[in-house]
Amino acid sequence: MYRLLTVIMGSLIVGVAYNLFLIPHQILSSGLSGIAIMLGIITPINTGLLNFLLNLPLLVIGVFKLGKRFIGLTILSVVTLSISLYLVPVHAISSEPILSSLFGGVITGIGIGLIFRASGSSGGFDIIAMLLTKQKDFPLGALLSAMNAVVVTLSGFIFNWDAALNTLVAIYATGKVIDTIHTNHIKLTVMIVTQKGDEMKTKLLANLYRGITLMDGQGGYSGEGRKILMTVITRYQLHDVKALINEVDPQAFVNITETTEVMGSFHRA
Repeated sequence: MYRLLTVIMGSLIVGVAYNLFLIPHQILSSGLSGIAIMLGIITPINTGLLNFLLNLPLLVIGVFKLGKRFIGLTILSVVTLSISLYLVPVHAISSEPILSSLFGGVITGIGIGLIFRASGSSGGFDIIAMLLTKQKDFPLGALLSAMNAVVVTLSGFIFNWDAALNTLVAIYATGKVIDTIHTNHIKLTVMIVTQKGDEMKTKLLANLYRGITLMDGQGGYSGEGRKILMTVITRYQLHDVKALINEVDPQAFVNITETTEVMGSFHRA
């Protein structure tokens, strides 16, 4: 229930930031929501409806390709954000575009940071990037940056380059706040020693969007066979992983260490 309420609250905060700070000054957000804002400004269609329609195909694909808990919370976020964009009136709090882009970006970052802390996402480019990195060994950060660059460029051509620069300010502020709130950039290596290796692997793969490496082990004292599972996760996933491990094997030995650097594909193994 805590996670559901956190996702709903975060999505409502994002909707308020869009309609009160960004949209009135033709400032776009990052991701697919930025495209929805742009289309909502140049067409008579409501931004909330556009945000839902643009995300819908990705959510359907994500149900089959990504973790069930992750995509479930993402669907809740997209629906809540779309409804808030539809219900909250578009009204400029400030007449200054630069101030609006800065404060709009910060408030958006707070909302999205809360969503990430609840192990969900706001949909859009996050889903696209995760689906692509699951198939190809592309760096997730570079993909998100490239797609956000497209949003900034479109803003410049469709509106004006002042709006594009303000969009860049908003996206930068959002990213900084998100990093502060949810510490997604901190990676942890989890090593699990258990007698229920196959059951543990199945449980983790069904609920955790990460690759897992399995090794055979043997108890030094008992001589009994063990399975050793190793995976790398982000810090905000740690609570979920510990709960999943305890659910399968409360007696499992678990070693968790902070990881300095990850090379290769972080999302599959």
